[in-house]
Amino acid sequence: MLSSAARLASKRLPAICRFLRPSPPVAFAPARSFSTALNYHLDSPDNNPDLPWDFSEANKEKVKEILSHYPSNYKQSAVIPLLDLAQQQHGGWLPLSAMNVIAKVIEVAPVRVYEVATFYSMFNRTKVGKYHLLVCGTTPCMIRGSHEIEEALLKHLGVKRNEVTKDGMFSVGEMECMGCCVNAPMITVADYSNGSEGYTYNYYEDVTPKRVVEIVEMLRRGEKPPVGTQNRDRIRSGPAGGNTSLLGEPKPPPCRDLDAC
Repeated sequence: MLSSAARLASKRLPAICRFLRPSPPVAFAPARSFSTALNYHLDSPDNNPDLPWDFSEANKEKVKEILSHYPSNYKQSAVIPLLDLAQQQHGGWLPLSAMNVIAKVIEVAPVRVYEVATFYSMFNRTKVGKYHLLVCGTTPCMIRGSHEIEEALLKHLGVKRNEVTKDGMFSVGEMECMGCCVNAPMITVADYSNGSEGYTYNYYEDVTPKRVVEIVEMLRRGEKPPVGTQNRDRIRSGPAGGNTSLLGEPKPPPCRDLDAC
């Protein structure tokens, strides 16, 4: 005769078997695609180590100035600003040849430069548009409609994320937290249309799907959209309609008045 413990175990055995049975494969959503687009390299006709590349004469002077900020035995510390300069010169993206040149300048193995270029999403290793539009996708912007902002841009330009328009003018990427959460949602525009000499990186905050399309068309016409908040009722990060507190000069705490202490 089975004990009460054995009877309980026999009742639960089917449930235990179901728990231990391998689960069917689950269809996961595709991985998010960041502005780097790739974390590996594949040689192509326009991006391989045999293609010649060098800094322009003007940028060679900038290279010297950047290196002067670091001790001579710590040249490798200049890798990020040099990668940024190379990206500006090369129209917004970093070919393998540029990374190899930087490795020679700072006297390290090329892989040390590749490690940095593949880690930071600020470095693009595939072609981007002359105007590279980056949509903030972090929580405050997401709550305030960043998905709708990105959809409006992609639909208007007729591209997918990280694709370049046929005229080479625009591309759309995603970036994590641009640091203006109080003015969410926001985008930034990296302007590579004039090389490193005319490079700009501007924030456009409090945007709407309609407003980002207007910004794109202003850039297409060669105009300079006003940077910062796009909400006319706000001044910088202040509340819409003006301040509701701190309307006058704040009084200092009594302890700062020696006569009152």
